[in-house]
Amino acid sequence: MTTQPPQDTAEKDPLHPRNRHRGRYDFPQLIKTSPELAPFVAVNKYDDTSIDFANPEAVKALNRALLKQFYGIQNWDIPAGYLCPPIPGRADYVHYLADLLASVNGDVVPRGKSIRVLDIGVGANCIYPIIGHKEYGWRFVGTDVDVVALRMAKQIVASNSTLAGNVDIRRQISSTQIFNDIVEPKEFFDLTMCNPPFHGSQAEAEASSRRKEHNLGTQKAPQTPSAPNFGGQATELWYPGGEATFLWRMAQESTLSKSNIFWFTTLVSKKETLPGLYKSLEKAGAVEVRTINMAQGQKSSRIVAWTFLDAQQQQAWRDKRWGANPAQK
Repeated sequence: MTTQPPQDTAEKDPLHPRNRHRGRYDFPQLIKTSPELAPFVAVNKYDDTSIDFANPEAVKALNRALLKQFYGIQNWDIPAGYLCPPIPGRADYVHYLADLLASVNGDVVPRGKSIRVLDIGVGANCIYPIIGHKEYGWRFVGTDVDVVALRMAKQIVASNSTLAGNVDIRRQISSTQIFNDIVEPKEFFDLTMCNPPFHGSQAEAEASSRRKEHNLGTQKAPQTPSAPNFGGQATELWYPGGEATFLWRMAQESTLSKSNIFWFTTLVSKKETLPGLYKSLEKAGAVEVRTINMAQGQKSSRIVAWTFLDAQQQQAWRDKRWGANPAQK
């Protein structure tokens, strides 16, 4: 197994150079695109134009406006209590995955429907397929164990013509499985992505939510794309054993689909999780492991990517699936 050191991507604006959300939100333009956002926008005590990020309806209205203005999504909603993700940070993950593919393709990002991505835990918001298809034309399969989330994700896909036919939503029956019963024997994916549950129990997740709410009530309201997200169901927020156990299972299961998937990737929130994950991947026989650092505002995270394909197999994969000039597809 070869392991590349973490890539330092920090700069004045830490978001990816291709991220559409670098800098401050343009609220006048967002309101013009989505007038329903207007009631939630006001000048706060710091003389900033912003919204109340502790108000779930305000955050949802902001997301709806961002998705409409930047990604052409006309119809988007999530059920009450479900995760409403910060879109700039989610977009960063997608752009760094594009760079990952480019790094093994002559620095050319492969685009178009020939690129297939598996989103583990697509959620009710369906955010990664929305961004990935708009930015690069990729096709997605999104999976989840939550039937309510799946129903909403399917509704988002069906009600937006740009997504219909390009995003497939599938149910993972077992809460203890990740790739099993999802990846079919003759099915191939160029990437997988996942934002794993962070906490190890419901009590831990609830305590974290209370801390976030307290911080918003006592500190300056976020105005940058690093604004925290709120809400979330149990399957979105916690997993028995937490992030480390979830990723241990993911590393184990990835060996069963190693010929069907080029790059396995996941977000890793806790740096303490990394040593155990690296050890699991070494034991699993990963040929190459990469760690890509990301930062949004004061929050840092990272992507860990691994593949079981050696250099010769990678070349064969590219030639068969991407062709000589994938950027033109």
